[in-house]
Amino acid sequence: MIDTVIRELTTENEWREAFEIMKELRTELSEVEFLQLREEMQSQGYKLYALCDSEKIVAVTGFIVLTNLYSGKHVWVNDLVSTATERSKGYGKILLEFVERWAIEKNCSNIALSSGIQRTDAHRFYEEKMGYDKPSFVFKKSISFG
Repeated sequence: MIDTVIRELTTENEWREAFEIMKELRTELSEVEFLQLREEMQSQGYKLYALCDSEKIVAVTGFIVLTNLYSGKHVWVNDLVSTATERSKGYGKILLEFVERWAIEKNCSNIALSSGIQRTDAHRFYEEKMGYDKPSFVFKKSISFG
């Protein structure tokens, strides 16, 4: 990890490169869908950062600053994933610590995220290694148009 660097990804080509990692978390998305969502997400303030080791992307995180009545101004982490071959090397910790520093610089009061109920290893990581609390459950209802 001597040559690790975190960089913001802003161009379509950079997002294409990140998709190779992101697809391990967002398995339902094609690259075309991922890129189609890119502009709208960025216009809403979504930031995508990559952790590179020797110039190769090994992990990515995507987040946005939100404000609401129960969390105030906060960072919502939409995405955090390391490539399968690079897991358990501390990359997730490095990225979440980066997000925390970024949130402090932006005067955010906390960081929040949602994690799939099946991801018990991730939950253990957030709670035991990163000091996150689990104050609630997230509920979702799909709706159809028409």
